[in-house]
Amino acid sequence: MTAARAWIVGLWAISLAWPVAAANLQISPVMINLRAGQGATGITMQNMGEATVYGQVRVYLWEQKDGDDVLTPTQDVVASPPIIQIEPKNSQMIRLVRRSQQLPAGELYYRILIDEIPKDDSGPASGVDIRLRYSVPMFVLPADERAAPALAWAVYKKDDHWMLRVRNSGTQRAQIGALVLSNAAGKQFDIAPGLFGYVLAGNVREWRLPTPGEADLSGTLGVKANINARPVSASTVARVE
Repeated sequence: MTAARAWIVGLWAISLAWPVAAANLQISPVMINLRAGQGATGITMQNMGEATVYGQVRVYLWEQKDGDDVLTPTQDVVASPPIIQIEPKNSQMIRLVRRSQQLPAGELYYRILIDEIPKDDSGPASGVDIRLRYSVPMFVLPADERAAPALAWAVYKKDDHWMLRVRNSGTQRAQIGALVLSNAAGKQFDIAPGLFGYVLAGNVREWRLPTPGEADLSGTLGVKANINARPVSASTVARVE
């Protein structure tokens, strides 16, 4: 793995479908779709607090490899300005410009990372260096917008932990939310009431399920989820590795 490739671990701070406030900073939109032929868009950040907000904006190519998300710095999309200073009760527009005018054959995926940082690199006077990170997904759509995800679900037990593997053989990313599993006895396991995660087109994503190892997920399982905000039902057979 090269030094230029960044692995991002954990939950994305603002990958939801409505404006989000963390501390005193509001960011909108929290998901960007750049349509074919559209070369630029923007993010609005509003400082609702009483102190100036300082930050930096970086753009990463978003891929999925070996079941995980991988972010790599890129200049395919340029953020302007890359350094922000938002006064109290004011807002700032970040312009995002795609440098290539070529229409993509398939969806392109990026993450816009916005770090809220202290004014002084040595940290604030209190000595507590608090840094908030926001991650906004950006999708560049192909000219043919008839793309759709095609998912295959697999639940397996590994090292006493239940895991979920989702393969997307389709041509569009799959945003997974409101995920519920049910076993043959009808017992339901609420995995995620809201956003669970993404599986990009042509990729595989794996997660450790928030269920105890002794949970009865063996045998045939029912799967219910919202995929790109649409309800979907499926089934899979759990196994032990």
